[in-house]
Amino acid sequence: MRTKSSGSTDEDDTDEVSPAETARRPSEGDGRKRSFTSAKYDGSKHLDTLDRRKVEKSNSSLPVLHNAWKPPPGIHGPAENGLRALDPLRQDITTAKMPEAQTRRRSRARNPWACSLLTITTTCLSLVFLLSVFHSFSKRQIDPKGCEMCMMSPAYAKFSDFDTEHTRFASKYSLYLYREGGIDEDAKVGGLRLVYSRTQAYELQVKGVPVLFIPGNAGSYKQVRPLAAEAAQFFHDSVQQDTKALKAGTRSLDFFTVDFNEDITAFHGQTLLDQAEYLNEAVAYILSLYHDPRRSRRDPELPDPSSVILIGHSMGGIVARTMLTVSNYQSNSINTIITMSAPHARPPVSFDADIVHTYGNINNYWRQAYLQKWANNNPLWHVTLISIAGGGLDTVVPSDYADLSSLVPDTHGFTVFTSTIPNVWTGADHLSILWCDQVRKVIVRSLIEAVDVHRSGQTRPRAERMRIFKRWYLTGMETIAEKTLPQQEPTTLLTLEDNTNSILTLGERLTIRAFGRERKAKAHLLPIPPQGTPGAKKFTLMSDQPLDTPGQSGKLEVLFCTVFSLQAGSSATLFSMNMDLSGDSLGSTRLACKNAAADLIHLPASTRTSKNAFGHAQPFSYLEYNLEDLADHQFVAVVDKALQLTTGWVIAEFSDNTNSIVQTRLGLRRLLALGLHVKLPASRPMVTEIRIPALQSSLLAYKLSIGKQVCGDEAELFTPLLRQYLSEPHESKYFVNAKEANINLHGIAPFMPPPLRARAAINGVSLQLWSDPTCNTSIDVSLKVDIAGSMGKLFMRYRTVFAAFPLLIVALVLRKQFNVYDESGIFITFAESMGLCLRRSLPLLLLAMSFLAISIGASNSATSKPTSSGVFGWRGNATGFAIDYTKNDVLLGSPDPFFWFLIPLFGLASAGICVIINYAALLVLHVLSFLYSLVTAKPAWLRNDDKRRSTSPVFSASTPRRRVITTTILLFLVATFIPYQFAYMVACIVQIATCTRALRFARETRSSTHYNFYNYAHSILILMLWVLPINIPVLVVWVHNLAVHWLTPFSSHHNVLSIMPFILLVETLTGGKMIPRVTTRFRYITNLLFFFLAVYAAVYGVTYAYLLHHLVNLVCFWLVAVHCSGSSFSLSRLSQMLECEEEEGDVKKRP
Repeated sequence: MRTKSSGSTDEDDTDEVSPAETARRPSEGDGRKRSFTSAKYDGSKHLDTLDRRKVEKSNSSLPVLHNAWKPPPGIHGPAENGLRALDPLRQDITTAKMPEAQTRRRSRARNPWACSLLTITTTCLSLVFLLSVFHSFSKRQIDPKGCEMCMMSPAYAKFSDFDTEHTRFASKYSLYLYREGGIDEDAKVGGLRLVYSRTQAYELQVKGVPVLFIPGNAGSYKQVRPLAAEAAQFFHDSVQQDTKALKAGTRSLDFFTVDFNEDITAFHGQTLLDQAEYLNEAVAYILSLYHDPRRSRRDPELPDPSSVILIGHSMGGIVARTMLTVSNYQSNSINTIITMSAPHARPPVSFDADIVHTYGNINNYWRQAYLQKWANNNPLWHVTLISIAGGGLDTVVPSDYADLSSLVPDTHGFTVFTSTIPNVWTGADHLSILWCDQVRKVIVRSLIEAVDVHRSGQTRPRAERMRIFKRWYLTGMETIAEKTLPQQEPTTLLTLEDNTNSILTLGERLTIRAFGRERKAKAHLLPIPPQGTPGAKKFTLMSDQPLDTPGQSGKLEVLFCTVFSLQAGSSATLFSMNMDLSGDSLGSTRLACKNAAADLIHLPASTRTSKNAFGHAQPFSYLEYNLEDLADHQFVAVVDKALQLTTGWVIAEFSDNTNSIVQTRLGLRRLLALGLHVKLPASRPMVTEIRIPALQSSLLAYKLSIGKQVCGDEAELFTPLLRQYLSEPHESKYFVNAKEANINLHGIAPFMPPPLRARAAINGVSLQLWSDPTCNTSIDVSLKVDIAGSMGKLFMRYRTVFAAFPLLIVALVLRKQFNVYDESGIFITFAESMGLCLRRSLPLLLLAMSFLAISIGASNSATSKPTSSGVFGWRGNATGFAIDYTKNDVLLGSPDPFFWFLIPLFGLASAGICVIINYAALLVLHVLSFLYSLVTAKPAWLRNDDKRRSTSPVFSASTPRRRVITTTILLFLVATFIPYQFAYMVACIVQIATCTRALRFARETRSSTHYNFYNYAHSILILMLWVLPINIPVLVVWVHNLAVHWLTPFSSHHNVLSIMPFILLVETLTGGKMIPRVTTRFRYITNLLFFFLAVYAAVYGVTYAYLLHHLVNLVCFWLVAVHCSGSSFSLSRLSQMLECEEEEGDVKKRP
């Protein structure tokens, strides 16, 4: 077969040339040097020896403008041999001479719309899958929304003097102080009243503890309103009148906020670093305000503040953590960070190299700090970090990414979901977490309690801060929750008559169905089992009434008591409360008691009318203690203090863990196949916990059914209350009046790094069920997988897969196109190549990737345990077991080999998407081609008079000189001002124009060689379109900076080599030049490059998507090299193009 730059095959030639003869061809003739392709020189090199009619026939068969290039001097050949080699139309070639397969292929090459039945089937299945995922995501397993709106009266004062003398970002960013209308109006400013104006700025005086709010990606500084308004209102209405709290160091909060001009930090690492640098300078400025007596209204006897509390939303939380890692951070100026919906574990998208590297540096800094053996070597020892996640309602950032377990030990921080926080009990989306009234109240109250102005850090010590945050944000039933009862001193002396019959027998359950039956206070005593009793025991109590603290006069008080042996006369001096229930009895028993209200746990009320946990009903009161917590006590006193008959109930009991905990042994596969069925006996404890270790993946959702609870003659005290919870992160969901429940979780998620501390055992999800034990009926609990609901969980975890996996498909399609082209000379359509790939190469590659996923998951499961637990229970020395925090970065990021099937599933979906994008591009190109034809249509007289001129190639408008100058200018701008992403977008637009003109020309000439060029240009366009989403985010950041008049160039994204091959390839195609065929061994380079691109897109494409641009750039470099190998390029030729444009114009007109 003879190979030519036009792409025509031996069937188009007069001479039949075998591949062996083609391989020997370079050694024959005049002995001139040949390239690694087998392409002949263009027919324009022999134009001087041909007559006009032969030239017209030759030109009509070639896809390039032959007369645009002059033959190099010194190259001659027989005219007849050149004509026979370059003129495929010299002889009539009939269909009968062509093989049948070749005829069909040539016909398909002319019809880009044709596709195989397999392609249609794959596309339909892909659409069904994608539509099912979207429907499941939007309609199934949706958490209820319970956030309530809040009201505020905001005003903002800008610090105009925080200018370029303090920071180089003064022209881009601004600092504000929030003031609440109607509350902060008495704050005087330079002798003037504070005026609430958006156009005037005043020199405000600070008066409280500084808090800096950091908005997130494209966020507004005004998002501080809900938190700041609640802080002002709560201090004004409650704390200001509490002299005890004021004496303990509690003060108001001064909320500062930053206007980032809605900067886009999620897509650009340098912007994130710039914000961190600016905020450190803002912190130094804020602290200087408190040091200036003219601008501070604080008590001069108090120490000047040395730190600022940070609150960050979304990417603002990442900026807050970054502040502690940059060079201008002032040591100990930050000790408390609270983040909301912040993706701590990994970047939301990996399209920018800077954001991936910045995340890696930040997370490594925090990990290494907490891996230090001694506190003096840990720069973050004093820092507490709380991450609040919104849960499944957050559709912007997966709440899995808010997990801190791989960054911070539980002694310094934790992750909690809003559905876990007491009295919140609802999920929150990405924005509502800011204005959710229930959430903002908890955040403000926890911060005010953690404040201590008597310390220069303005907050309590780290350990005390952590206790405060755990009490406010956690349920109190977690293993890390601390009970206050063992640390308390007895405050109440309880006196009972000796002959009382209110002491229950050991192990008996206490049930009170109404208060005040005896019209006087009465104590019910439950004996505490002795330590060492067989079977781990715990005490539980639940009531629909609040528990009284010492001195309150409600209905119910719970005390933990020991026998008090001192004389009655001395009791008043030892106890603050004296509760005498002995009446007129001569003999009495005295008990020294501790009040249990400090360890109260709130549970959502569950009655027959309850619908959601976040309702306005008064919550249930719940106490839970392990037997070890009660070692110093002998009795539990449940005191009914009502003096008249009132409604209410109490249930209290000691139970064995063997009866209250159901440990399932089902594996995940059996759980999915058969489900879980548990029958709780009638004689069960009030609280039963079903532990399901296999239920831990965030990719699966389940349906839970609870059988009806049937009571006897007496009405049930409450309906079943279900709590679904995970130990790490702290995610709890409550289901009131539980009959059916949607179980979905944020457990083991794709691409998440392993935790700092090795977990001894994976507990999975636990289901804690409170049911009325007085009903004495069994309850059936069944759990089964919700396949339709699970499909929606793929959307949030694998959105970025569709930026990587389609490139796998496109790379394989192009690989097949070049293979066929190099063998037959026909560049088949994208759709035909897709059909060929679907038959063999794509299934084989996906099968190989599936086996790789299984092997990686198996190796992760077999990872050896650490030999040393370190100081805090994680690896704390250099010789210990090293954690690979990147082990889940490959393929689909799942450490469980069970999910191997997702790889072919996403491959199928990506193939369908590529088919759809291909036909969408075809439709757009046909429309543009039609419009282009209308604009450039020739008059009828011209078509009749000079048919050759009207059908000449449309690529002759742009001269080589002009293309060289344009390319040089564009590369110069990339190197100095614009990011290469902008140049890439320009290249995509130019490629669309090239495809439009090529399509028009191919349709007009009906030439196979022209269709070859169009198919080639179209496939390159499809490849570039799939790389475009990787470049758009950085381009958006650059355009945004221009909009806010920030003209400082990026410190990155100006590498000319990152865009030059794209530009050169696109500029080469604008000349209508078809790529030469490669019939030597160098064709395997093209094959391997596309194959490597496909494999990388599958293995690392999601985690390091930005590298896909550079790999495609490398492919373009090779294609440019192939183009150059088929042309007579030299420095002298380049000089002629630049200097002799007029002469070139004469050549074009040469007959």
